[in-house]
Amino acid sequence: MNHPMNTAADVLELAPVVPVVALDDVAHAVPLAEALLRGGIRTIEVTLRTPAGLPSIERIAAEAPDMVTGAGTITEPGQAKRAADAGARYLVTPGTTDRLLDDIDASGVPYLAGAGTVSEAMRLAERGATAMKFFPAEQSGGVPFLKAIAGPLPDLRFCPTGGISPQNAPSYLALPNVGCVGGSWLTPKNLLAAGDWAQIEQLAREAAALR
Repeated sequence: MNHPMNTAADVLELAPVVPVVALDDVAHAVPLAEALLRGGIRTIEVTLRTPAGLPSIERIAAEAPDMVTGAGTITEPGQAKRAADAGARYLVTPGTTDRLLDDIDASGVPYLAGAGTVSEAMRLAERGATAMKFFPAEQSGGVPFLKAIAGPLPDLRFCPTGGISPQNAPSYLALPNVGCVGGSWLTPKNLLAAGDWAQIEQLAREAAALR
């Protein structure tokens, strides 16, 4: 089953929680993806913060095709094309510069660009974006901020990431301008190191029920 990924807005509909993971071991990539899928989470954002990032995306795309894999922490030109070539179905940036946006646009892959202020969100909207990442969410005003900008910017929807937990995720997901949240609690490093896929599946199942 291949989920069509035509726009960034499609990313917001994949799951209530997008697991954000920095993998240290490529061998963990496929079992992790399969555990998340069993738990009902059909997307993962693999960050490029570690050397295992790109090869992990490649491995998941080839061996767990039901998982919609995104590449996160895109911060410099060239990374978008490498991630797309590895099989990433969407891209995520922590913030935005014109040079980076031009490069990502050229990749042809849907993306959630990061915005932490009203001006950044408006700048992305000027470029045609209606879905974006709100980062770092808790540190940038959290739920009250998103409530406040829903009035002047009614057409924009967000994936808040940064400081999101099982405790505060529901209050974000209740907002009309939030499509999903990003969180690292589904893939804690100790469970990855231990290969405890059953526990990760359980965390995924709980997260999938949050919507």
